[in-house]
Amino acid sequence: MVQYSRRQFMQVTGSTLAGSSLALMGFSPTNALAEVRQYKLAATTVTRQTCTYCSVGCGVLMYSLGDGSKNTRLSIMHIEGDPDHPVNRGTLCPKGAGLLDFIHSPNRLQFPEYRAPGSNEWKRLSWDDALTRISKLLKDDRDANFVEKTEDGLTVNRWITTGMLAASASSNEAGYVTHKVARSWGLLALDNQARV
Repeated sequence: MVQYSRRQFMQVTGSTLAGSSLALMGFSPTNALAEVRQYKLAATTVTRQTCTYCSVGCGVLMYSLGDGSKNTRLSIMHIEGDPDHPVNRGTLCPKGAGLLDFIHSPNRLQFPEYRAPGSNEWKRLSWDDALTRISKLLKDDRDANFVEKTEDGLTVNRWITTGMLAASASSNEAGYVTHKVARSWGLLALDNQARV
């Protein structure tokens, strides 16, 4: 038998009386415990994407918060493997599982930069300027080095001074289109990251 002091007896009976009085007034702990918690990803927007790390091409689901209104930006708050993706079926390696840290890293390059020959300083370019510069350099090189016919008159239409390395994390359809574009330019040097 447990022995209570008078002080302990008053504490136990006082807390029991207070608890039963709160229950009679509608403050029942069973109702509070039975309440369903809101799922943390319920208010997010889900985007399917491909992991950027290696040539396996695992599918990921990126969950972002934000209502999509005019002056707001979506913020990615959770990343997990895509269970419907045929490559990884919902699993991710440690690098893929750490994509959230990669996305929010302050060292992540988010804009094109250019360093002039002989300079030690990188300057930020707009996307339009960067793509225009790349297009111009590609066109100049193709115009200068395109071979339409061999010396004996055989039509070859090839451009051998530039090559293309395709991304392996792309879908088969994107790879097909990339191959068609590269071959239509006359590129012979075409490889895919998955083979490297």
